[in-house]
Amino acid sequence: MDTAPERYDVVLLVEQPLTAADAVQVRSLHEEFDAHVVYHVLLPLVDAAAAVEASLGAIGGADLLAPPMTPSPDDLAALREEQKGRADHDLAATTDALAAAGAEIGSSAVVTEPPIDALAAKVAEVDGREAIVLTRPHVVAEFFHVDWTSRARRKLGVPVLHLLEHESFDEQAGGGEGVSGL
Repeated sequence: MDTAPERYDVVLLVEQPLTAADAVQVRSLHEEFDAHVVYHVLLPLVDAAAAVEASLGAIGGADLLAPPMTPSPDDLAALREEQKGRADHDLAATTDALAAAGAEIGSSAVVTEPPIDALAAKVAEVDGREAIVLTRPHVVAEFFHVDWTSRARRKLGVPVLHLLEHESFDEQAGGGEGVSGL
């Protein structure tokens, strides 16, 4: 009697939309698996108020003579809606790229809660066997181990792999991440 292969759920936490090359790299990690691999994609929504505050701080800081103008609630609502639309588009682009690379998508979501909490909840929900965090390089956060990957490794009971978006495996090889971090 032929039995179906075991299911192997992988939860991806992505900081920005994946390119076709990113998706091929992710898929290549599981090509030789005997298990049925299913991917679940999470993309955090940027907090509109925090984005506005950060940009105001960057353009003026202590050099401003007058206090910065704060955006109105309507302006913040419009910015939130714009960012939600962008996040939905980026999530669709990511799942399309993964599907084009041969990946099966089990679920995808734009998340508003803290990213590591969302990752932990999804891993628990789908009985995830592995988590992959795909980000831009964040040198300072990584140095102090407060980046998403370090926090996820402390919180989850599954292997966590950190990949840098838009860089090939060869370009990442010197960074100390990858399989050796499992």
